[in-house]
Amino acid sequence: MIGSGGAEGAALFVSDCMLPPAMVTVRYVSRLVEQRALRILLIGLGWIFVGIGFIGVALPLVPTTGPILLAAFLFSISSARFDSWLSEHRVFGPIVQDWRAGRGFTVRLKITAVTAIAMTFTVTVVFAVDAAPIRALLVGLAIGLAVYILRLPTKRPAPAADTPK
Repeated sequence: MIGSGGAEGAALFVSDCMLPPAMVTVRYVSRLVEQRALRILLIGLGWIFVGIGFIGVALPLVPTTGPILLAAFLFSISSARFDSWLSEHRVFGPIVQDWRAGRGFTVRLKITAVTAIAMTFTVTVVFAVDAAPIRALLVGLAIGLAVYILRLPTKRPAPAADTPK
């Protein structure tokens, strides 16, 4: 029972294994936070990150994937309705579903993420930070993030369907 605080696991993946991989729908179920005030706060934060994700779709330097995955996590522990909405969203749903299924990111998404990290951290280190220790910390963080993203599984494109001749 969700929210019961019982001994069941914190997360559970449910999928219909009889379908081909391209048609499998993955649902993420987790225990919901029971405290009303905390749940409202988490939902609010989730919507802020969804807003950042929407902005990221239009503006190339604003990240999309990270905020959407963070919103998906926040919704998964605060609102089954918003979690379902986000995981079934036309634009963001595939990102969330692929992440939860362990399929990773596409090559294009990895390149975009690493490029955005490199550009934003470079601008910050060159123009916004004067202290050498902070600069070193930011460079280390950027390298760590880039390595993490590159080590994630790479989603392979679905094989093209045979077309009748």
